[in-house]
Amino acid sequence: MFLEINGLYKSFGQGDSRVEVLKGIDLSLAKGSFCVLLGPSGSGKSTLLNIIGGIDSADAGEIVIDGESMSHMNERQLTMYRRKHLGYIFQMYNLIPNLTVRENIEVGAYLSDKALDVDELLKLLGLWEHRGKVPSQLSGGQQQRTAIGRAVVKNPDILLCDEPTGALDYKTSKEILKLIEQVNRTYGNTVIMVTHNDAIKYMADTVVRLRDGQIRDTVVNTSRVSADALEW
Repeated sequence: MFLEINGLYKSFGQGDSRVEVLKGIDLSLAKGSFCVLLGPSGSGKSTLLNIIGGIDSADAGEIVIDGESMSHMNERQLTMYRRKHLGYIFQMYNLIPNLTVRENIEVGAYLSDKALDVDELLKLLGLWEHRGKVPSQLSGGQQQRTAIGRAVVKNPDILLCDEPTGALDYKTSKEILKLIEQVNRTYGNTVIMVTHNDAIKYMADTVVRLRDGQIRDTVVNTSRVSADALEW
């Protein structure tokens, strides 16, 4: 397996205020697969995503990506791990306000030695005509497309998506899901998406449902439904 998570535990706080957020997570994903993490607020899904992303650290357990374990990495090695393996798409776009669409995407390209062609990506994302605009001149959907471009241009092994459609309307949400689906199929990035939207599970290869810091069930879809066909 490309991604292996073994016995992952995480808690926050001390003494009486200590809260166990993850309670022994085990998960394996194949390269190029699409995984959706579902669960109510407080189930641990965003914490799990942050640990995979090297933003947070686990109390116990191990994450191995393509044979490389995170367990004994120092801060410099973690930085290189994030640069080499990971792309992030957040609910809030986190674009650099004084840079153009092209320049925001190029920021991601500078971090990679296997970057994708920026012009090709701008066209794939429907941003070619907007490439000279700054974020304040864009709609929410166009800003999220730019954020996707910045994450994807690195050609990361794993694309981590934390509620990427949470701040968008229905029509724009479907457009963004179609883009993430297209990126997954075109470039073969492994996608892990946290969402509250139950309908999105049908476009995934693997659906992991969390509750109270534990995996309650894992479902493998025999066939994926296209983002176009999703309704909610």
